[in-house]
Amino acid sequence: MTSAFGDGELWVFGYGSLIWRPGFAFEESVPARLHGYHRSLCIFSHVHRGTPERPGLVLGLDRGGICRGLAFRVAAAQAQETVDYLRAREQATAVYLERRMPVRLEDGRAVTALVYVADRRHLQYAGRLSHEQQLDLVRHGRGSSGENPDYVLLTDESLRKMGIFDPVLGGLAQALASGAAPWPKV
Repeated sequence: MTSAFGDGELWVFGYGSLIWRPGFAFEESVPARLHGYHRSLCIFSHVHRGTPERPGLVLGLDRGGICRGLAFRVAAAQAQETVDYLRAREQATAVYLERRMPVRLEDGRAVTALVYVADRRHLQYAGRLSHEQQLDLVRHGRGSSGENPDYVLLTDESLRKMGIFDPVLGGLAQALASGAAPWPKV
């Protein structure tokens, strides 16, 4: 079967919840780097971790930098099914742009992966928020996929297990666990 991405295997780059809950069958997962984008809590969630009335905050790939994550290799026979699943999951409100981009696998291979990047023109694009704004949105966000604090805590934990420390997620996770502010006032 020929998928929207050709008749071969499919690679998918995960940088947030796809790391701990991919939701699709894959043949292998490999630590990987995507150049030109960084992981950012820059998306107001109106479905999965919030509502339009009380948005949550989720990750997007925003321009600049490098993002470490996981690349998943999907067999050709499951490629179209996986793309369909990801479009339903990631594009509930069309806040991401679906792209095929080069990623470098930890073992040195270079592959082209399906990637979802933040659409800066979308009304759900939050841009850069203060730490206090991020914490407020995360603490109160609840949507169809659960509570926003769980999303941040699970993502932070999964990244740490991979040897990745994201200071924003780490600060929020610490604040959520302790009930304190995420970063000391200077």
